[in-house]
Amino acid sequence: MEVKSDIEIAQACQMKPIQEIAAVAGVDESYLEYYGRYKAKIDLRLLADRAGRPDGKLILVTAINPTPAGEGKTTTTVGLADGMRRLGKNTVVALREPSLGPVFGVKGGAAGGGYAQVVPMEDINLHFTGDFHAIGAANNLLAAMLDNHIQQGNTLDIDVRRITWKRCVDMNDRQLRNIVCGLGGKVNGVPREDGFDITVASEIMAVLCLADGLADLKARLGRMVVAYNRSGAPITAHDLKAEGAMAALLKDAIKPNLVQTLEGTPAFIHGGPFANIAHGCNSVMATRVALKMGDYAITEAGFGADLGAEKFLDIKCRLADLHPSAVVVVATVRALKHHGGVAKAELGNENLEALEKGLPNLLRHVENITTVYGLPCVVAINRFPTDTEAELKLVEDKCRALGVNVALSEVWAKGGEGGMALAREVIRLCEEPNHFSFAYDLEQSIEDKLNAIVRNVYHGDGVVLTNAAKKQAAELTALGFGGLPICMAKTQYSFSDDATLLGAPEGFTVTVRNLKVSAGAGFLVALTGDIMTMPGLPKVPAAEKVDVDANGKISGLF
Repeated sequence: MEVKSDIEIAQACQMKPIQEIAAVAGVDESYLEYYGRYKAKIDLRLLADRAGRPDGKLILVTAINPTPAGEGKTTTTVGLADGMRRLGKNTVVALREPSLGPVFGVKGGAAGGGYAQVVPMEDINLHFTGDFHAIGAANNLLAAMLDNHIQQGNTLDIDVRRITWKRCVDMNDRQLRNIVCGLGGKVNGVPREDGFDITVASEIMAVLCLADGLADLKARLGRMVVAYNRSGAPITAHDLKAEGAMAALLKDAIKPNLVQTLEGTPAFIHGGPFANIAHGCNSVMATRVALKMGDYAITEAGFGADLGAEKFLDIKCRLADLHPSAVVVVATVRALKHHGGVAKAELGNENLEALEKGLPNLLRHVENITTVYGLPCVVAINRFPTDTEAELKLVEDKCRALGVNVALSEVWAKGGEGGMALAREVIRLCEEPNHFSFAYDLEQSIEDKLNAIVRNVYHGDGVVLTNAAKKQAAELTALGFGGLPICMAKTQYSFSDDATLLGAPEGFTVTVRNLKVSAGAGFLVALTGDIMTMPGLPKVPAAEKVDVDANGKISGLF
């Protein structure tokens, strides 16, 4: 039997007009702003008008540390929502928007896969409703106003050696990581070193995803620190009188987007910060809309639970006062064998010894969810045809020893039908009492919070601050930023800051080489290892396979 690609499956779907999906979600047509037949933005009046309606149950989908074998977190999230709908539950899904960088780089699209996708898949993976373009424009407007202020006399006495704001573009382009700008003589600006971030790493992306309305968005934009003056005081976007114009660019981008799954489940897709360099969660606005419209709202956080789930729980839930009801940890037998040392080409062969070696990665994530955060948890095994009964039983037995059930997920091949077993367990967990708590207290010092994350979540020995980071920690504390939560910028491939340490390493320390404040987002960013805020393209970019025919039909997205 011919196996269809993700895009072929998506293009064969008979999508419903978006107003029909809105009706399923209980969203009146008066709140819809149409972007064609199958996409719409949601007017923020909806939240005010639905304020009296109790929130639904919030379910987080996370995963083990990612591997080249793939885990299928978004696929599982979508299939779980469809499975719960099949069980008669009023369920909606809230996801992030994909970035063009990974779409054309290594990862490809981020709209799910197989028969558990959100559609229109091509639109979602490409420009969608223009949110990322608006974020990039607002980011670069601020950069232009900053340099223009220096050019026009620099009345704020900005130290050009301490400018922290970078330009951005939503593409993997290593050539732009470090640049020199302002060349060409006096009329063309003040020469200085600069660089670009990918748009999803912009603080404006984090701000948009954590804001609870347009007024809050504008206030957060104004608080963003863009540079320091020659006396060491921070310079903000408000000092440059930039937040009004930026908010104007973002007035539509802040509205959540409504689309559908292949099975017609409403999906609110909005925002997309990376979890290895930002907080990795969809927007608070989309999550709040999902909670008001569904009895169950299923969302996901980026990469493994040590990154996305930690930031979802310690940053997003803390700042937005959200309380999850259950957590799903996604894994595959293939990926666990990779953590056990098996090469990618050999992952299809039964190997109980390697699986047992790789299982501690899953078990550590599970134990973090249940013990550190006090939340009910289920493990979803995204099943592959090569998985053997002995391998599946080993995973189930090890998880059950921790008091956690395992559910097989076959949503890639079967859609919602393949997610019903997982859905039943999630529904059961949502009725259990939980004791949600955070991994650290905000009152702790910056170094103590960093140590708490490394010891409690990564299970390392502690944090090591470089001399530069120690100085930055002291300066940020003196400036009044010491009480903010921490956003760890760390490799997604390991619990440690070394991407080669797979499984569940012990006896390591995490080195923080740089600390900076994202005052608008409301957290401190700790950069570790060789993490970069501008990725590069691989030797063979995914873009080489993407094409469009004379009728406008796209191929090669996956």
